Amino acid sequence: MMGHRQFGWDDYLAIGHRRRFLIIVPAILGAVVLFGLSLRLPSRYESDALVLIQSQKIPNNMVQSMTAEDLNARVASLEEQVLSRTRLESLIKRHGLYKENSGGQSTELLVEQLRKDIELTPVKSIVKSHDQTLPGFSIGVTLSSAQLAQQVCGEVTSMFIEENLHQREQSAKGVMNFFQTELSDSKRQLDGQEAKLAEFERKYIHELPEDTQTNLNLLAALEGQLEVATQALNRAHQDKTYTESLLAQQVAAWKAGQGEEDQAQPLTLEQQLASLQTQVVALEVRDTPEHPDVIKLKDEIERLKKKLHEPGTTLDTRNEARGQHPAPIEPPQLQQLRSQLHAYEEAIRTAGATQQRLEGQIELLQSRVQMSPVVEQQYKQITRDHQMAMDFYNDTVKKTNESEMAADLEQRQQGGQFVIMDPPNLPKEPKFPNRSLFAFGGLGAGLGLGLLLVWLMEARDKAIWNEKDIEACLRLPTLATVPTLTVAPAEKQFQDGEAGKLGMAEGHFARI
Repeated sequence: MMGHRQFGWDDYLAIGHRRRFLIIVPAILGAVVLFGLSLRLPSRYESDALVLIQSQKIPNNMVQSMTAEDLNARVASLEEQVLSRTRLESLIKRHGLYKENSGGQSTELLVEQLRKDIELTPVKSIVKSHDQTLPGFSIGVTLSSAQLAQQVCGEVTSMFIEENLHQREQSAKGVMNFFQTELSDSKRQLDGQEAKLAEFERKYIHELPEDTQTNLNLLAALEGQLEVATQALNRAHQDKTYTESLLAQQVAAWKAGQGEEDQAQPLTLEQQLASLQTQVVALEVRDTPEHPDVIKLKDEIERLKKKLHEPGTTLDTRNEARGQHPAPIEPPQLQQLRSQLHAYEEAIRTAGATQQRLEGQIELLQSRVQMSPVVEQQYKQITRDHQMAMDFYNDTVKKTNESEMAADLEQRQQGGQFVIMDPPNLPKEPKFPNRSLFAFGGLGAGLGLGLLLVWLMEARDKAIWNEKDIEACLRLPTLATVPTLTVAPAEKQFQDGEAGKLGMAEGHFARI
């Protein structure tokens, strides 16, 4: 009478008791059938290995690792290389995998099947850190044989470890070769910059920025010396002029004292030679030695000297012009004045040479000081390029040394490694099929099917089993109940048959 009223727990218990065989039998049959099916399915065994990722043994602040530190990306790259078609095909041929069902299947399908049977599972760290790096991963291989699964899992694990070592070593060597090439290039660039700097310093020697202050100091000192030399030259000119005027006065006075007769007599050769020498000295002070007047006087002096030294020239002949009288001798005052005049002329010549020398040096220093800004700009550019080349070279040398140490570290297997924490196990029970799970699954399926059948039968059942069904059908309240009467066996059998026809169960109460 399902659908006529709302059922309670006692109704469901009564239905379960009444239809108990319809529930139990399908449940048992489902468990038996699925368990038997699991016995006929091919067994597949899974072998697992745990690999831990060990960081390098030497701290990074001492030897910097040259390989990528993103462990997730590195493990993913290793997975793609280890599970490549070439390596998996070699595993299939070496161990004869999938012979039982390889008929008609291509090698690509077998490789894809083995790739599905190899499972890489990352291990989650218990301690949470900010970098979220993998502490390790597990490798699971599922095959039809326990020994075969263990062997293949061991080989796959070894390939992961070997490939990791190979990758790290090749990466370190690649970085080392790269920096060695960069070191050669930077050394060549540095040599070029040093040669350019040396050539610039040779070309602009004493004009570099660090020489500017020295040039200024030298220029100030030379200007002071030039001023002193100029003053000395001016003073020498003044002294010479004064001495010349004084000498002229003394000579005039001396000649006036000789008498008119002596003055009217012609000059002797010695007097003419002395006069010419005095004139040459005066002209050399004023003019250069190459001046025509100076050259003419010097030629006349030479002529007189030759004439004086001729064999026929005697004292009487030299004194002929004065009536055979000897030449007068100048007084000591005149001779002293002539000596002073000659000294002043030498001082003027020396001071003039000093002045010219100082002016040339001052002009050179002034040109250096004027060129200093242009030279400084070019020098800064060259030194900046040289410093950049030097810094790059030093940095490359440092990185080259670090890469060489990192490569040696990887060769010694002291870098980050994969360590087998749990070797591949030999599975005792198959991973598939799980017969207990199949049995429980069959039991659950049979139980569900039995409940479905009970529901269908109860939905189609029109029988009245208790007083609640009568109230639901008649929609009348119960006035009284008649207890169950004990009857004889024959009457009981007859009563049971009639009750079955009327749909009333034994032990229930009839409504009046």
